[in-house]
Amino acid sequence: MKLMERLALAALQRTDPEKAHGLALKALQSGLGPRGGPVTSDRLRCTLAGLALPNPVGLAAGFDKNAVALDALAQTGFGFLEVGAATPRPQPGNPKPRLFRLTQDKAAINRFGFNNDGMQAIANRLKGHQGIVGLNLGANKDSADRAADFAQVLAHCRAHVDFVTVNVSSPNTESLRDLQGKDALAALLEGVIAANSATVPVFLKIAPDLTPEALSDIAQVANDSGIAGLIATNTTLDRTGLQGPHAGEKGGLSGQPLFDKSTRVLAHLAGLTSLPIIGVGGVGSAQQAFDKIRAGATAVQLYTALVYGGISLAGEIARGLDTLLAQHGFASVAEAVGTGRADWT
Repeated sequence: MKLMERLALAALQRTDPEKAHGLALKALQSGLGPRGGPVTSDRLRCTLAGLALPNPVGLAAGFDKNAVALDALAQTGFGFLEVGAATPRPQPGNPKPRLFRLTQDKAAINRFGFNNDGMQAIANRLKGHQGIVGLNLGANKDSADRAADFAQVLAHCRAHVDFVTVNVSSPNTESLRDLQGKDALAALLEGVIAANSATVPVFLKIAPDLTPEALSDIAQVANDSGIAGLIATNTTLDRTGLQGPHAGEKGGLSGQPLFDKSTRVLAHLAGLTSLPIIGVGGVGSAQQAFDKIRAGATAVQLYTALVYGGISLAGEIARGLDTLLAQHGFASVAEAVGTGRADWT
């Protein structure tokens, strides 16, 4: 990490977390982030649901909810980006404070509640984007038909994105996770696929707090639905082993404490479906990205680790992953996918 970034990161960590997040986005918009584009090599290039990625290290949804820093983020080393969640109508989200650092745990708890500028504003910013960019689809908190909201956002934005994610796994919108039930999920995905006339790859993002039976149901629905892949996982409600003073705050926990749990869910899912899976949850190093891939992930995403490691972490992880692939005799990311799944099941 460059000295300037280290100093900026230290200053941000003394600032209110949500304000610091906004300042980080403004800094990127001002051209203060890393430059040079995605890190890539013959080993790192891979294909995800038909999308050609320069490397498998992506930015998870939530960092740039409103797609305000896309061009800058495309220069920081990531192989792909995901923005949102976007809802049909703008909404302010839950009352503040709603974002908490758990520095001792290298974690965060948020209860944002899908705060965003709405699909129309976000779609306008997505036009002409650089690189591979996906959009996380959300539902308005007060919607009478949340399932229909996902299809509406897809229909409005599909011409401007490379993939979309159906997000039914956020813990911060009341009853949203109920849509992960077998019948409700099948109906929801049917509506989304029907709205997808542009055949943009559709991913489904799931929670880490599901029983093996629920995971089996989700895998069956996913296999039958025509979606392109899965994202495992969103944040957790589990608070086991936390040390930070904000451990009791309500919301979704992300960061290092989620790594093992989310990777086990990923490995379990990989045994139930041949669909590609994006591994998310606690990725903060090249080794952890490599572990996710060997557990069954075709690609990975990170977010909370950037709070502690800075935006240059994306390029560091991609370069480190390239080295690990070479050290273990893999000529490509694809060769490594699933080779260590047994260690997590």
